[in-house]
Amino acid sequence: MTDIAPLTAPTLDDIAALAHAARDALPGPFRAPAAGVAIRVEDFAPDALLDEMRIDDAFGLTGLYDGIPLTEKSHMDQPLGPDTIWLFRRPILDEWAERGTIPLGALVTHIYVHELAHHLGWSDADIARIDRWWE
Repeated sequence: MTDIAPLTAPTLDDIAALAHAARDALPGPFRAPAAGVAIRVEDFAPDALLDEMRIDDAFGLTGLYDGIPLTEKSHMDQPLGPDTIWLFRRPILDEWAERGTIPLGALVTHIYVHELAHHLGWSDADIARIDRWWE
């Protein structure tokens, strides 16, 4: 039997490393726009954000794009901070455990790419037309 005692849950840094690997593996045309978006990982979304989005369960939000999509940016914009893709570790781990059939890296990549698509100006409906992940 394998000794599982030393196993620990993936850390914030582990999830960030998976997201950075996903960014590094993007096809050429997407790498440059992705490079300008910060990646941040927290255990959960802040309560104020969940309230604003009308999400009652903190486990209901795995990722979020925070910024101005490229299709809406103007040289007149005065950014308040960098465009950011937020990944929320505990909801990601919960979903990973519930699914039980996919590698953690594949799930983090999917969430990262979904949020990056928002940076590129795609709506959830646009993403759903080409991404059948949830079926």
